[in-house]
Amino acid sequence: MPFAPETPASGIGDTGFYRACWYRRQTAAPHLPPGQRLLLHFGAVDYAATVWINGARAANHEGGYTSFTVDLTEYLAGSEVLEIVVRAEDDPTDLAKPRGKQDWQLQPHSIWYPRTTGIWQTVWLERVPASWIEEVRWTPNLERWEIGLEARLGGKPPEGLWLSVKLRANNVLLADDSYRVISGEVHRRIALSDPGIDDYRNELLWSPGRPQLIDVELQLWAGRGVLIDSVRSYTAIRSIAVQGDRLLLNGRPYNLRMILDQGYWPQTGLTAPEDAALRRDVELARAMGFNGVRKHQKIEDPRYLFWADVLGLAVWLEMPSAYRYTERSIERVTREWTDAIKRDYSHPCIIGLVPFNESWGVPNLPDSPKERHYVQGLYHLTKTLDPTRPVVGNDGWESVATDIIGIHDYDSNPETIARRYLSEDVAPRLFQRERPGGRLLVLEGQTDHPIVLSEFGGIAYSREPGTWGYSRAGSAGAFANSYCKLLDSVRSISLFSGFCYTQFADTYQEANGLLYADRTPKIPLDVIAEATRGVPGSVASPSTVQDSLPFLDRGEPPPNVADDPESSVDEGSE
Repeated sequence: MPFAPETPASGIGDTGFYRACWYRRQTAAPHLPPGQRLLLHFGAVDYAATVWINGARAANHEGGYTSFTVDLTEYLAGSEVLEIVVRAEDDPTDLAKPRGKQDWQLQPHSIWYPRTTGIWQTVWLERVPASWIEEVRWTPNLERWEIGLEARLGGKPPEGLWLSVKLRANNVLLADDSYRVISGEVHRRIALSDPGIDDYRNELLWSPGRPQLIDVELQLWAGRGVLIDSVRSYTAIRSIAVQGDRLLLNGRPYNLRMILDQGYWPQTGLTAPEDAALRRDVELARAMGFNGVRKHQKIEDPRYLFWADVLGLAVWLEMPSAYRYTERSIERVTREWTDAIKRDYSHPCIIGLVPFNESWGVPNLPDSPKERHYVQGLYHLTKTLDPTRPVVGNDGWESVATDIIGIHDYDSNPETIARRYLSEDVAPRLFQRERPGGRLLVLEGQTDHPIVLSEFGGIAYSREPGTWGYSRAGSAGAFANSYCKLLDSVRSISLFSGFCYTQFADTYQEANGLLYADRTPKIPLDVIAEATRGVPGSVASPSTVQDSLPFLDRGEPPPNVADDPESSVDEGSE
């Protein structure tokens, strides 16, 4: 897979404006036995892709963060060559498309970064039989101790097919069932044996602290015992819900310790340099004491979600924003968000869905009924497509429809944070008078919800000149002390059902990561983890941290972090 042409790893490194790029790949046409089909899968192409196969237009797809598939079979008839041509159109100045953090100005500014054009996730070929298991969707139900299965076949399935399903956990067979395929689909609820003992039940439940997965084997059978297709996957039993002002995981109160993660790498942009880098990011978030991440303004590669499932890390899935409110932007956001929810539905790690961030794309929410209807409509559509997860309608402020109230507050003074959120009458005062970021928190009386401080911190410590952050530290020790004191204050506030610190790693000019952009820790991981989790005595002194950081001795003191004079966003926004 080529990296985006804006990245150094592509060998091009052109960050200028251009509207499209082209790809061509030729290879020998694979031999397909009778009945087999050949599929071409695209992980993501930004923004609008047109695909030609052996000179014939085969597919169009719009949406820079979601996947699509092309059936190549009919284009290979009689040909010894397979030629794939892709055109990716991506107007760099179009603000009515979902673009996330990709800058519309020539040079990255404030909290926006270089653009990503073209193919940026994996492309691969897959051979399948004439009828194949194309889509599988799992819905766990903890109350009934069962797992819902929805399977759909590709091709033109004949009558008389059966789908067998085997579920195993810890080498124990949980289910072994077979179901008749009707109209190319199977919809069943698989009841598991309920032992009625919490200790045994808990061993089967997925959580970040104990990411128990259930192995799945699916086989498609025709009459007389002919195996047509076979796939392996996994699922999990877990529930996520809100009850009053608390967030519940598997029916019990759960406090989120999240970190905001934008998913960029210095040499490869939005694309991970390799699969190991995705796994390493999950491991680093866990090593810093976090039990979740808020994937910010990016629909992440499914491989990241796989590692979050396997290793144990909760994820808030967030839709990349468009920045204009038009009929076209509404159509584009709605379509791509629908595709994202559908693609990632079965990942147990996803515990929250965020269609809007900080009123981006809906700039007049307080005064515009139609913009409020848009946010309310997308909230309810999200709940319709996925009723199993909480939805944060507009994260940050100006909530008009939500299950969780997200607050973004970049005040760097721990005492101010404590004073703002710690008093007994904080809820009515908070929603009536306090305006973090200069914005009302709720617009239509929604107060009986869990409250998550979903952006705060943003302390910059950098070895590079010209970088930016919400506050700054002049040394590693000062950085550690500021982080520890701020986390100590936030953790003490019982009003919050969780928090999300900004941010995981430095991202281009924004230097407020706990890690440098290359994922090197700025201070020891154990110091970060103790402060994140709340180990007694975790507030570090500057001298202690400096003594423990020989790898940060870079000769010269780090330059001061300069505020961006061209910032076009409200202070305290991300």
